[in-house]
Amino acid sequence: MTESSDPSAADTAKTSKAPAIARAAAVLRLLGKSDTPLGVQAIARELGLVPSTCLYVLRALVTEELVAFDPATKRYTLASGVLTLARNWLRRDQFNDLAQPALDRISQEFGLTTLGVQIFGLQHIVVTAMSQSSQNFQLSTQVGSRFPALVSATGRCIAAYGNYPDSELKPRFAKLRWDEAPTWEEWKAQVEEARETGIAVDAGHYISGVTVAAAPVWKGGHRDGARPTHALVAIGLGAAVRGENLPHLREALLSSARSLTEQLSD
Repeated sequence: MTESSDPSAADTAKTSKAPAIARAAAVLRLLGKSDTPLGVQAIARELGLVPSTCLYVLRALVTEELVAFDPATKRYTLASGVLTLARNWLRRDQFNDLAQPALDRISQEFGLTTLGVQIFGLQHIVVTAMSQSSQNFQLSTQVGSRFPALVSATGRCIAAYGNYPDSELKPRFAKLRWDEAPTWEEWKAQVEEARETGIAVDAGHYISGVTVAAAPVWKGGHRDGARPTHALVAIGLGAAVRGENLPHLREALLSSARSLTEQLSD
């Protein structure tokens, strides 16, 4: 699965009530996605920032131990301080602890990659937990990866249970990138099916040859009008997610999602 590209920090700062924080967040996200350390000019160019402004943000992040600077190469990378923040959040987030056994069980039973994701409205989803099978060939992503909210099977769940008007959904749908894009009408029919069955399936639209299934989870219980806060996702190739196996996978995901919703409502 491919991560979504973030909007430029300059564009975000224009609409943010705290532009300095928006710029700092954009820098952290960029460094988090980069496989190699980056220099000031490269960061500023990628995020649409004035180099002097970018340098100011970087120096502040270095002071806070969220970014590390190598004086020999003049490049920046994430520092261990971000691990402290992430560890504290993971320790407090009940969903991950409760979801992991279900993800492991489904992953091993069906030979798939499974994900737990957190939903941030129509903005994006973030992978917060994952499990991989022992199969030789598997699809993977990373904890912390961000994707557009309406993408793939999870997006159909968000649209099905979010009570969003078409006027909000359609412009975002039009910007999604697919290997084999469904039409708006096809997608809406699949959203309706997800609403009726409680689970959504993307059969090769997002990534050709790959089937993705997702079931919504509610923190605080599934009440009328409440939007899902998380989802369980299974990703696989071939027979593992087709034919006779698909109904069993759907039931396993749906049962686990319902159980999680009940546990998170306590």
